Amino acid sequence: MHVNNPKPLAKSALLNSSSLLLAAVCWGVVWYPYRILANAGVAAVASSFYCYSTVLILAGIVCIKHWRGIFKLPVSILWLSLTAGWTNLAYVLAVIDGEVMRVMLLFYLSPLWTLILAHFWLKERIDKRGLMIMALSLTGAFIMLSDLTGKSSAWPLPRNTAEWFALTSGIAFAISNVITRKSTHLTIRSKSFAVWAGVFLIAILAMPFVNETIPSPSFFSLNDGLVILAIALSLIAATLLTQYGITQMPATRASVLFLFELVVAAITSYFLAHETMEINEWIGGSLIAAASIFAALNHHD
Repeated sequence: MHVNNPKPLAKSALLNSSSLLLAAVCWGVVWYPYRILANAGVAAVASSFYCYSTVLILAGIVCIKHWRGIFKLPVSILWLSLTAGWTNLAYVLAVIDGEVMRVMLLFYLSPLWTLILAHFWLKERIDKRGLMIMALSLTGAFIMLSDLTGKSSAWPLPRNTAEWFALTSGIAFAISNVITRKSTHLTIRSKSFAVWAGVFLIAILAMPFVNETIPSPSFFSLNDGLVILAIALSLIAATLLTQYGITQMPATRASVLFLFELVVAAITSYFLAHETMEINEWIGGSLIAAASIFAALNHHD
């Protein structure tokens, strides 16, 4: 038996942390190439369809030997696939037309929904910390969505379709989190494929209900194809890095590290889209981020 060496452990911890930080970078910048496609005339559903088709083709080539067991997977993976599919499609619909940081922060209300769902679905008790998480999240959302100028007396709700998509994306993400927690028997590979196939399927189901043209492959220029390929590779990397990171370290630390996505999104949206946040959005967003940190700390690893 070898004596524990602190240096390899330190390197392992660095690798685990780096994997999640890189995943957060991928998720924090992937909105921009989607907007490039939108400006080229490829709307959200179509871009999701083509990007995730590319993901499935690339991942399928690499993992072709594992396809024989696909029909032996439990029914729970179908529900994971559908909820994760809506999570990703709604996110794309939101970031193409909405303000990136408002979309991100509405999505990061997901710990609130996870807490509520886990209470009623998994019978997990909501303690004082849980109540504080709920209070912080709701207060942050109230402040962020309020019109502090006094021009509107309406309730502080999402102000456009993009923000409603962001909100439902976070709710779907919370549902997929709870399903994942119940489905500990699923492998990283099967969960990753479930997410990718789910977005592909939901995009197909959404096509008849959206007022947009689904272009044929001949529509795309070489640059469009390269953008789709870049998105596909980013999605594969983000998914696998996330799955690797969260299986190699305590969930508390993983959740906090993943908040780095908000930092990346804030920087990229400012420099690439010239979007800025108002003071109430900064305050509300800070409370939502704090609620996410407390939710991570409230998780028992």
